[in-house]
Amino acid sequence: MRRIQQLNSTVSGESIPSLPLGSTERGIPRLGFGTAEYPFGASFETMKETILEAIKLGYRHFDTAALYQSEQPLGEAISDALRVGLITSRDELFITSKLWCSDAHRDCVLPALQKTLRNLKLEYLDLYLVHWPVSVTSGVYELPVNKKDLVPIDLKSVWEAMEECQELGLTKSIGVSNFSCKKLQTILPTAKIPPVVNQVEMNPLWQQEKLRKFCEEKGIVITAYSPLGAKGTLWGTNGVMECDLLNEMAQAKGKSIAQVCLRWAYEQGVSVLVKSFNEERMKENLDIFNWKLSPEESHQISLLPQRKGFPGDEFVSGDGPYKSLEQLWDGEI
Repeated sequence: MRRIQQLNSTVSGESIPSLPLGSTERGIPRLGFGTAEYPFGASFETMKETILEAIKLGYRHFDTAALYQSEQPLGEAISDALRVGLITSRDELFITSKLWCSDAHRDCVLPALQKTLRNLKLEYLDLYLVHWPVSVTSGVYELPVNKKDLVPIDLKSVWEAMEECQELGLTKSIGVSNFSCKKLQTILPTAKIPPVVNQVEMNPLWQQEKLRKFCEEKGIVITAYSPLGAKGTLWGTNGVMECDLLNEMAQAKGKSIAQVCLRWAYEQGVSVLVKSFNEERMKENLDIFNWKLSPEESHQISLLPQRKGFPGDEFVSGDGPYKSLEQLWDGEI
């Protein structure tokens, strides 16, 4: 288990732990707040007010992306939080954003990050990620992508541009998202700055054991997205929240199924992103630190049938670089 650091934010009398990122002084919070709401960009003011409430409750890691159209409301919320004294410094927050596929080209990376920083009204990110190992030719931020625009991605040159972003001080750390072991191995041998995070789908129904083991060996932190299955979204599944075993455990422990899922992910040694715009659930999702799953419960969860919730069919085309899901995920599906 990685060394655990403590953040200054307080939740129910306890600090939110963090995981160290490479050689950087500051680690990544073990629990963060996601801002991917579909359809993207539908509720600017609601999202801004929700993020402000999340800061009040104690969340300090906020995850956004160029695709989500949530960078601007997050930036507004940060400005307001500073103005009213919810935080005394931007440094109290850990902000992650991501490079979309339309900017996953060597010459587009730096301008894309500069645009992200303008949207957020920040001088730097804490973490910048390559959103997918995918490139498209169009300049549009959209999902699904237009399959006719899919082109091969030059991972090495894109990563060189990501390294430049860190060297310029525009982001404290760099990483990837939705990368298989094989695609990580494409970057690692020549990387001057290795990726410190791989943000991937992870929950009790998609546990990512092989990838987690590989990343731990390479010193890469896994951040889990869709830890509750992302029910009701373009990329989500109802399976997690409707799982009989998880519901039975939740009832037996007097917890919600969301808390059981988040605690399970926390006990796997990863950082977790959760999204809810409901204040009571936002509070509930923070209450995962002062109790544990029993060894028998953890074992039962480990035996659950596995199925990926978001396979990424949108990035597969007979005329594209990935002609099958097996090629996209290198068999890790």
